[in-house]
Amino acid sequence: MKLSIPVAIVGGGPAGLMAAHRLAEAGVAVHLFDAMPSIGRKFLLAGKGGLNLTHSESADTFAGRYGERRDAIERLLKDFDSSALRTWVQELGIDTFVGTSGRVFPKDMKAAPLLRAWLQRLRHPPGGVGVQFHMRHRWLGWGEDRALQFETPTGTVEVQAQAVVLALGGGSWARLGSNGAWVPLLVQQGVSVAPLLPSNCGFDVKGGWSEHFSTRFAGQPFKSVAITLTGPQGAQWRRKGEFVATAHGVEGSLVYAASAPLRDEIIRNGSATFTLDLLPDVSAEKVAQEVAHPRGSRSLSSHLKSRLNLDGIKSAILHELLGKAAFNDPAQLAAAIKALPITLQAARPIDEAISSAGGVLFEVLTPGLMLEQLPGVFCAGEMLDWEAPTGGYLLQACFATGHAAGLGALDWLRRGA
Repeated sequence: MKLSIPVAIVGGGPAGLMAAHRLAEAGVAVHLFDAMPSIGRKFLLAGKGGLNLTHSESADTFAGRYGERRDAIERLLKDFDSSALRTWVQELGIDTFVGTSGRVFPKDMKAAPLLRAWLQRLRHPPGGVGVQFHMRHRWLGWGEDRALQFETPTGTVEVQAQAVVLALGGGSWARLGSNGAWVPLLVQQGVSVAPLLPSNCGFDVKGGWSEHFSTRFAGQPFKSVAITLTGPQGAQWRRKGEFVATAHGVEGSLVYAASAPLRDEIIRNGSATFTLDLLPDVSAEKVAQEVAHPRGSRSLSSHLKSRLNLDGIKSAILHELLGKAAFNDPAQLAAAIKALPITLQAARPIDEAISSAGGVLFEVLTPGLMLEQLPGVFCAGEMLDWEAPTGGYLLQACFATGHAAGLGALDWLRRGA
């Protein structure tokens, strides 16, 4: 079977859907292909605990969240920023609000109502042409005459399109469709792709936890702590928050926020170390004073709990990582409470990560996100080479790149290129 169409969008996540939205509202007949049985599976999962759409912070701070790719993403955000995203969601009939942390959510916190309203608009855009969805179509690459090839339950389908938007996701959550299988297909075409790496991920501690610690404390949180990293040029990164001990190591929001530099340090040197401040709201002088305070007949554990409210997993991690000599030396113990070194040996597998880094390099894309190597083929979403922390930055960039790729494809069609 062969189909000839104006635009093919491959991938039904936020980036692909946004590209489809921009094209459909301009009156273009769009066909969207996805390997999964239904649209937006990872988007729905992202909203399971409350759909964090974007963030309300200043444009400069927001752009800074994209690290080395700040310039590339900032340019795209100027055309579709957090305010534009909230306005667009409102047009779909979904109210949003800003939480106490500055994060932006739908009023009901759910992804499903937004996705339903969005799909309804895509199928029946005011004054436009409805998007046609082709599910269970797994992209295999290009065949003869640059036709897209798809594997379907009824056999191979070939699609000849005047413009193509690829929005195939990164490498995390393969069971939801983002498996990175597109990488060799683009590399074969001469497209430069940075290796996909885990981002917003957990880590294994060097040597693993002891059976005692793992059995008793895996799954328990370190609350109100801070971690500090020292970069390759000596710059320090410090943040307060919480994370969780796992059977193998650590994960959770504070670790995710530091995951990029930790991962990169492991790649460079085989391991990475951060220091854990178990009592960030208590000065080092105060900790030293309380640890050294005479404890009489009380055990050291009782003394630390009484004087510093230090018990549970915070006490356990000290016993896990310190030798007896440190516990017998108040100065060493106090120093460890404020800066306990934890060494990591590996990031958890990419399929466990919230998102991924790496992808198609911006250097091989035009400003409209078209591949210079493949005229008429545009890329969007997490398959591009950028990463960001959680907090609304991931979805915002997916929406913004989809917006740009959709408009880029529209311009390509209008120029008749």
